[in-house]
Amino acid sequence: MKAVRLHAAGDLRVEDIDPCDAPAAGWAVVRTTAAGICGSDLHNYRTGHWISRAPSVAGHEFAGVVAAVGPHVTGLSVGATVVADSRYWCGECEACRAGRTNVCASLGFVGEVCDGGFAEYVALPARLLCRHDPSLDPVIAAMAEPMAVALHAVRRLAAPTGDPVLVVGCGAIGGFVALLLSRLHRGPVLVADRNPERARLVANVTGATVVDLDAASIRRALGDKSVRHACDATGDGRVLKSLLDILAGGGSLALVGIANAPVEIDLNMLVERETALVGCHAFIDELPDAVAMLPDLSPQLQRLIDAEITLDDVPAAYERLLRGEARGLKTVIRIGEAGR
Repeated sequence: MKAVRLHAAGDLRVEDIDPCDAPAAGWAVVRTTAAGICGSDLHNYRTGHWISRAPSVAGHEFAGVVAAVGPHVTGLSVGATVVADSRYWCGECEACRAGRTNVCASLGFVGEVCDGGFAEYVALPARLLCRHDPSLDPVIAAMAEPMAVALHAVRRLAAPTGDPVLVVGCGAIGGFVALLLSRLHRGPVLVADRNPERARLVANVTGATVVDLDAASIRRALGDKSVRHACDATGDGRVLKSLLDILAGGGSLALVGIANAPVEIDLNMLVERETALVGCHAFIDELPDAVAMLPDLSPQLQRLIDAEITLDDVPAAYERLLRGEARGLKTVIRIGEAGR
């Protein structure tokens, strides 16, 4: 079968590999129909940061159809349309026993610790599969995983009703956070990004207001009011420092971006302003809720797609995305169909 495998940092190959074996007890084989390229996929390709086995089929955002189920699998049958939970947790550590599987002591991710969805078929533990409506376009279904990440961040931020929220970074996660805030939060939503075209796209789709990352621009947008709550989807230390300068006292900053280097911050600023830094890692139980939202969000999500490609196009798409040439937020692979 055709698959896209990461062999080492900078070494991504489209290959023919052996098909999946009959699934083991508790596992299922899924015929993949669509998969999304995530910023963390690009990070791993560029840095090798999370390579724990190689070669490994990449991809943790994907949808498909159950092709086979192993012994002792219940509640899942051949032909079911599903999306994958990206988190590979142990189920036995203290965090897992407490229901905090996103901070499992030995947490790994599909596409790293096991083969992922950039292939015609993938084998996974059945516990990682979540059903979706079969009428849903697979390309939209494949966005369930990043939507769950965004939903977790929105819930962790928990901005009070009426308060404005600033989202910095209009990539897929930041854009999805803004989209969810536009539906779930009663209050102004502001977006900022160093790419003005991308910020305008997110604003047009979500109804948010584009601002520059400075207090004066934000005050103009809010009628001379300040902002106390923000979500950083960049992982950029310079952005974090700017946000801590901008946020008014008594607020919170949700961190969902992946940082490339340690960041130095003035802890006294957090203490004196009572600003809460809120880490947001993957998601806990948000995936079913995200899946349920997809049909209603589908028209907006379609507008955020940058390109639909095939498995053969993936290495070139990685390079294009790393050069910053995307005009939309999400590049999605249609598997078994022609991209467009």
